[in-house]
Amino acid sequence: MKKREVDLVVISDVHLGTYGCHSKELLIYLKSINPKQIILNGDIIDIWQFSKSYWPESHMKVVRRIMKFITDGVPVYYLTGNHDEMLRKFVDINMGSFRLQNKLVLNLNGQKAWFFHGDVFDVTMQNSKWLAKLGAVGYDTLILLNSFVNWCLTKMGREKMSFSKKIKAKFKDAVKFINDFENTAAELAIDKGYSFVVCGHIHQPEMREIKMHNGSVLYLNSGDWVENLTSLEYDNGEWSIFKFNAADYTDNDENEDTLDNDNLSEMLNVKSLFMNFKMETAE
Repeated sequence: MKKREVDLVVISDVHLGTYGCHSKELLIYLKSINPKQIILNGDIIDIWQFSKSYWPESHMKVVRRIMKFITDGVPVYYLTGNHDEMLRKFVDINMGSFRLQNKLVLNLNGQKAWFFHGDVFDVTMQNSKWLAKLGAVGYDTLILLNSFVNWCLTKMGREKMSFSKKIKAKFKDAVKFINDFENTAAELAIDKGYSFVVCGHIHQPEMREIKMHNGSVLYLNSGDWVENLTSLEYDNGEWSIFKFNAADYTDNDENEDTLDNDNLSEMLNVKSLFMNFKMETAE
């Protein structure tokens, strides 16, 4: 498959290190594109739930694919989120084309775009972090159960379903939280004079113009790689939401390369590193 040229790709909420992460699909997507810039907008690695007992090869391959972009000189910005907040101790690190930051402003064809994860708007995160962490474990368990149910539905020839989407749709508080999140981000972006505001965190892919009393802004959210399998792409001056569809990659075997076949024994070092992060966070 010929790689697609893309000016900018925004990915968030991958949650590597959890059972709900669709790392294989993300790897296929990363191998299908040739981006000029990449923004990893938080919660790429789930240090909250990281465990030495679960770090499959496909998760390591995603990390190494990102490293490949960096070694090829592609600018990669890693913006910290709440699940990888431990990395905030190391912000402003620059290594080659890699940048670790909390937020980012880019000039895109004369228009300013403001990128950040968005957990700063989450009241639960600010006041009851233990509750947020407990909720994360429950969410991962729900996704794991959902995966089993969808496997059964597929075997029976029935359409897949999303437990979390059904739950969110039934609870007005969840809908209100999403609306408040989007409006808060938009209002701040307008105050700062930005044309675009790009977030993650709420696992809700979105692209819409939000008009407020003080102006308007294009609000964008990259979604996630747990349920929605989405990213944002900016190319030729236009934004779009990419949604992964396995049927579009039927010839994926041709995308195998030497990077996939390398010995992955060094993943143990990565596990130890993230376990250290987790221990430091707990202190």
